Amino acid sequence: MQPRINLWIERDGEVVLSEWRVSLLEAIAETGSISSAAVKMGVPYHRAWDKINEMEQGLDVKLVETQAGGAGGGGARLTPAGLDYIEKFRRFQAGFKEQVERRFQDTFGQ
Repeated sequence: MQPRINLWIERDGEVVLSEWRVSLLEAIAETGSISSAAVKMGVPYHRAWDKINEMEQGLDVKLVETQAGGAGGGGARLTPAGLDYIEKFRRFQAGFKEQVERRFQDTFGQ
């Protein structure tokens, strides 16, 4: 047996950050592309864009900067705010995961 925890952050009743959404931002940072990040996450491009827009509107900050395609190719990169939100969410989440693991061990002894 292994415990699982699903953590997300809401603003005004709307999800602004979650494990999945932060993973999407990380995939954009890694691939330099929203379309490549969408493929990596196993979702259609438009769903990735929708989630980025939902996060940006909910947080009232630009998370991803894009460059249109063309001869030199397009791309996407995270803004400093995007990188900051990833770091904060991962730090916040890590504490919960560790606490759940400890409580699981204390309760089930496994």
